[in-house]
Amino acid sequence: MTHIVAIAGSPADKSKSTELIDKVFRQLEQTGFTTKLISVRDISAQELIYGAAQDSQSLKTITGHIERAAGVVIATPVYKAAYSGALKAFLDLLPQKALAGKVILPIMTAGSDKHLLAIDYALKPVLSALGATQVLSGFFVSDQQAKRDQLGLLSLDGETEQRLDEQVGLLVSLVRLSVSQQAVEAEIY
Repeated sequence: MTHIVAIAGSPADKSKSTELIDKVFRQLEQTGFTTKLISVRDISAQELIYGAAQDSQSLKTITGHIERAAGVVIATPVYKAAYSGALKAFLDLLPQKALAGKVILPIMTAGSDKHLLAIDYALKPVLSALGATQVLSGFFVSDQQAKRDQLGLLSLDGETEQRLDEQVGLLVSLVRLSVSQQAVEAEIY
């Protein structure tokens, strides 16, 4: 089975960006993928803030999940026109080429459309610095497009739901293509 990891970059206990990962995972699991959620909340503050992770067993485990993944979903709220500081601290702990050979789906949530380009100018450069070469255009959603219902569940408007479905479909296609190409290359060598 093909494995997809998601990194939840919100330091909040309940966030729209993490709930979007749940929506993505449901779609991925229906198509036969296995999934694993990694949250910045899973890393101790000591490790995140001081970078004290050289001997961290939890970080080694997390890095192992990322290494085995064919695709990575990275979801974060927008803070100060960029991705969360907790996500930045987490990404700084990863090995230099941790995202090499992975298909990446970036997801950002924000209060307004004014931050629409945050994926391109803030998040994608750091993903590239971590070796990512297959980064999808990404999924951006504002508070006007994602609202909570009476039960507190996240609901997307129709057009936004369709855009998310398209990005997940593209992730599935590209991951399958990448896995097939790796299998062919392994047979050749």
